[in-house]
Formats: sequence, structure tokens, C-alpha cells
Amino acid sequence: MELAPFLLVLLAQTQTVPAKREPIELAKVRSWAYQLQRVEENGSVEALAGSKYDLLVLEPTRTHKDHAGFDTKKLVERLKTGVAGDGEHRKLVLAYVDIGEAEDERWYWTWSKEWKKGDPRPADWPAFIATHDPDGWEGDYPVAFWDEAWKDIVLHGRKHPAAGSRDFTSVIDEAIRDGFDGVYLDWVEAWENEEVSAAAKKAGKDPAKEMIAFISEIRDAGRAKNPGFLVIQQNGSSLLHGRPELLRAVDAIAQEDLWYTGDANVEWSDPKGHDRKQESDFTKGTLAALAEFQKAGKPVLTVDYTVKHAKEVYARARDLGFVPYCSRTSLEKLTTTPPPDLPEKK
Repeated sequence: MELAPFLLVLLAQTQTVPAKREPIELAKVRSWAYQLQRVEENGSVEALAGSKYDLLVLEPTRTHKDHAGFDTKKLVERLKTGVAGDGEHRKLVLAYVDIGEAEDERWYWTWSKEWKKGDPRPADWPAFIATHDPDGWEGDYPVAFWDEAWKDIVLHGRKHPAAGSRDFTSVIDEAIRDGFDGVYLDWVEAWENEEVSAAAKKAGKDPAKEMIAFISEIRDAGRAKNPGFLVIQQNGSSLLHGRPELLRAVDAIAQEDLWYTGDANVEWSDPKGHDRKQESDFTKGTLAALAEFQKAGKPVLTVDYTVKHAKEVYARARDLGFVPYCSRTSLEKLTTTPPPDLPEKK
């Protein structure tokens, strides 16, 4: 994709913005938005920057092979000029990072791509890939996240020196270099995946302890470069049970599908991507786990995939002290059902 015209416009707009504002504190965040697709398209960045959301979680973009030349750093700089809902501070901008799954469209994927369920794992694939994504996300594979080869890709970058347009050495290094305020860690729940747990047992590892250690390493790496570097885990709330050390590693938790969910790999316009009611047992158990984070003073963000029931979900979540967002599973643009209390654009 040719991105040069977009970047010229972006640079021109960046040069005309007012003086830098201080970022809003995480504890004062009242709204957030989540976009993982089409961040690179014209109009997307201006919609995000011009919105009144306090916090944005975005796909870093240039870790995808198809967008290796995209200037994510300039994108982040532009978004940091966007004003938060209080009208005084700037938005927080976090990078989406999948720490529990390998994705076959990322820069690090050098292996074949065909693995049908039920067949043996392809011979050229690394040993840390454990299974297929259980939710149906094609090209995503849960991993043995404690494996040094995987941790090198995500965190250390010792075997992946910068080359060409890729000036970063690991996934976390990319987020730090591009100026994100922190990372939003997906697939923390890998620690309790059946196949991953079996691999951990075989390796003599405690998957829960290994996940907390991994998150802690990520936090330490970020804080070494930016003392205010934020770490938000997505899902996996049961990891806290009996393990208070997790609270030292994360600044907040985000939870998907609390009341409503949708299918994976569907277009924005597909009604299957939203409004499927969540199982009541899941909701009940997850709410209990999230309450433990709240007791420890950790903010709780939620994202439910609903259009028809957005008003209801926002009210429920606010009553519980959560910071909610309602959208569709494709997450390719800002929601059409924003929080009713989101400040209007000026």
C-alpha cells in the first residue's frame, strides 16, 4: 500500500498543533477506544485524534508484513496531540501486543502457513507453537510463552537485529521506539489454555507463574526507557487468584465479552460480529475476578461486542465502576455506539 501521501498530510497537520499537553492519568480515564484494523487508512488517524476518548489502544501496524514501511512513530505523535475528554490533558496511546499467540502476518513469521486442524504441526514451525486459536481467529496460534525463542521475538530481540525499514529488534522494542505510552497485552489467558498447559507440564513449568514473570519482564523493559510506561492486560482475570504478585506487574485490566460477544474473522457490517449474549456463568465468574483488581485499586476497562444493547451495557459497566466500550469484533474503526457520556467534539 502506498502511504506517502497520507504521511505528508500527517506531517503537515502535526506541525500546526498547539504546545504539548501532559497525558491524562490512567486513574482518571473515563473513556477509551480500541482499533486493530485499518489504522493506516486515510481519515482513520484524524477520527482517532479528534475524538474525545481518554485512552486509545491501537494496532502498531508496521509489525505487519504488508505495512512494514508505515510510520507508526508519526502516527503516535499525531495522536498524542489529541485532547482527552477533560479538555486539559492529551490522550494516552497504547500499543496492542499479543504475547500469548503467534500471528502469521507479523514480521517474525518466516515459516509455512498451512496447518489444518487435526494434522501434525508443520515440520518447519518452531516448537513453541502449541495449537490453533480456539476462538476461530485464522492465522493466530497459542504459544508456549515461556520458551526463550518466543520471548526473544516479543521482548529481547537478541536474534532479530534491526534491518531495512524495521528499526526495532522485538515487538516490545517497536512499541517503545514508536513512542507509545505503554502496551495492551492480549492473550494473557494463554496460561490456562489446555494445550499450552499440557506443554508447560511437560516442560516442568508452572504456566501461571511463567505468565506473571513474562508480564513483569515486559513492564521492566518499558520502564527502563520510560518511567511512566503502562501495562494493561486483556482478559485472563483468574490469573490474579492466589497470586497477588500480578498486581505489581500490571497497571490495569481490560475484559472482553463480559455481557456480549461475536464471531471472529467477520466484516464490520456482518451482524455475526456482535450481540451474541455471553454465558451467564462466564459473566458471573469474571465479575468476581475483576472485583479483586478493583479492590487493589486497578482500573477495569471492558469491551463488549454489541450494537443493540450498548446503552444497557454502558449503564451496567458504569454502575460497577468500569470504563466501558462497545463495538464490533472486527475493530476496524471507531464504534458507532460511543458512550452516551462521551464529551462532544469542539
